[in-house]
Amino acid sequence: MTSSHSALIVIDMQRSFSALPEWGQVSNPDIVTNVARLVATAREKGHQVVWVLHASPNSNDEFDPAHGLVRPLDGLNPAEGEHIVTKTSRNAFTTTNLAQHLTRAGITDLVICGIQTEQCCETTARVAADLGYHVTFVTEATATFPIRWPDTGAVLGTDAIIERTEFALAGRFARISTIDSAFDTPAKA
Repeated sequence: MTSSHSALIVIDMQRSFSALPEWGQVSNPDIVTNVARLVATAREKGHQVVWVLHASPNSNDEFDPAHGLVRPLDGLNPAEGEHIVTKTSRNAFTTTNLAQHLTRAGITDLVICGIQTEQCCETTARVAADLGYHVTFVTEATATFPIRWPDTGAVLGTDAIIERTEFALAGRFARISTIDSAFDTPAKA
């Protein structure tokens, strides 16, 4: 990837999640360390880093900005000049100016990481691919939680969620990558 055409999209790496009771069941206890490594690599290689936060105003939960948790997790600090957007939908495009920012900057290649693997990260990857971006999805720099089926109480574990997400994205919406190879070549999904 050429630095002038690439951006790392860091999705929902925010204190809202660490305040949830489910945080103890997070699929990737090293998520902050892994995302920090990816951010450091992006910066070293001259790629843009874009921070996406999720807010649910007036929800009175952990994602309500009034509670002060809609800010990066400890250990993750946006650098001066890095673009920060706050979304109110599951994907990072619909309720933000992300697409406009990327277009103005000439970005064609996106690397996606963050929380939750199958929700905001996957949804953003799918929308980005539909918008024409070359997408790289770095699963080891994402995290999720077990999902409970509302009607039956059945639980889908994190390993199954991650595997399903990779199968759904690979070759159609994104290139699945490790942290170490995320910026090696553009995705051609």
